[in-house]
Amino acid sequence: MNQTNDAALAAAEAHNREFLVFSLGEEEYAIDILKVQEIRGYENVTRIANAPDFIKGVTNLRGVIVPIVDLRIKFHLDKVEYGGQTVVIVVNVEDRVVGIVVDGVSDVMTLSPDQIKPAPEFGVTLSSDFLSGLGSLDDRMLVIVDIDKLLTSDEMALVESVAD
Repeated sequence: MNQTNDAALAAAEAHNREFLVFSLGEEEYAIDILKVQEIRGYENVTRIANAPDFIKGVTNLRGVIVPIVDLRIKFHLDKVEYGGQTVVIVVNVEDRVVGIVVDGVSDVMTLSPDQIKPAPEFGVTLSSDFLSGLGSLDDRMLVIVDIDKLLTSDEMALVESVAD
């Protein structure tokens, strides 16, 4: 390969992004892997009085009090069941650690910019403000969630007060 091709390949790879793929109901979602701190099994949390139903409570993660948000409730899924596949994805958002409950994690996927399409303005269970696009790879369609926008929105401000 010549130097021009090497540089073009390096530039293309620099724009590729890795996403953690998880499921909520029948849909597959993805968040930027760089936001993920760890993945844990779901365990009981301490409920907080007067918190919205999608905030399950808080848990102590190595000395840090972490609010736990159930995205299945947040996204208005019909059936929310806790089973062996239910996990908590611990994410870092603007210097705050938050756990998000999902039905399961499947894999880490690398998407190039041309595999990511703009989010539609309709037909999705969650506000398009929180979507950064739709990723397509072979026969899979991933809803790419902007976890920063989702967890720093006005209604999530309660997460801040719960954790403090």
